[in-house]
Amino acid sequence: MESQDLAGALKAAAAVLARAGVPSPQVDAELLAAHLLGEGVGRVRAMALAGVPVPAALAPFEQLVAERARRVPLQHITGRAHFRHLELEVGPGVFVPRPETETVVQHAIDHARGLAAPRMADLGTGSGAIAAALATEVPGSRVYAVELSELAHAWAERNLAPLGVELVLGDLRTALAEHDGTFDVVVSNPPYIPAEAVPREPEVAEHDPQMALYGGGADGMELPAAAAEAAARLLKPGGYFIMEHAEVQSGAVARLLEKSGRWRDIATVLDLTGRERATSALLRRERSCQQE
Repeated sequence: MESQDLAGALKAAAAVLARAGVPSPQVDAELLAAHLLGEGVGRVRAMALAGVPVPAALAPFEQLVAERARRVPLQHITGRAHFRHLELEVGPGVFVPRPETETVVQHAIDHARGLAAPRMADLGTGSGAIAAALATEVPGSRVYAVELSELAHAWAERNLAPLGVELVLGDLRTALAEHDGTFDVVVSNPPYIPAEAVPREPEVAEHDPQMALYGGGADGMELPAAAAEAAARLLKPGGYFIMEHAEVQSGAVARLLEKSGRWRDIATVLDLTGRERATSALLRRERSCQQE
């Protein structure tokens, strides 16, 4: 790295990232510096304003900036992803949790907090983000998480083991069969991207595992439908289900739940940008009322 102060190094890094099309070049430059310095972003900004020389710990900075310029996800470079109040370990082979999922989790938490010792399941846990949030934000809860990918399961194990979450390596379609009809809350962020809808962002298209992206079928609805079927199997009568999906799938998910005849109080859940990000429902108390 050329001899300059921290502010200059950050400015040069942001320029490199901007030319590469990184959406938030200045913030990403600051986050990479914060990662190397072991400081918060606020502290890095304060150091830059104070004219601090480039610290020795920033020696690998240019290399990390070059990686980010190749559109390697920032979270893969730092090995960390922030989700709600948590810092999770992530890397190649696992879906990086997204901010929009935090809203989905909030609805599940709000429902669970009104219950005594709720049992909750996260179907398709990936990094374990949803299950970890449930376990840490709902005192007295018992949380289970299911993941099919062995690579993602390994990341989830790192994140969930300290929290007492029961992590299962298995298919959400059949997992936890020994617990059928015992859960108060089921949450799922299943793969749901349609087969032909290749993500535009290189960070997603080239680095998120395809297994975590594509929902199956032309409309991407195979795995969301399977998650809904599994939720109906796992929940107690009156239990709460919420599932994330693409904005364009909101109507299809609602119709799927209505057609099954198993659900009531079906509702669309908006994220912080006003997009139709998820659908929630309660399992009917008459479990035998499925339509023929």
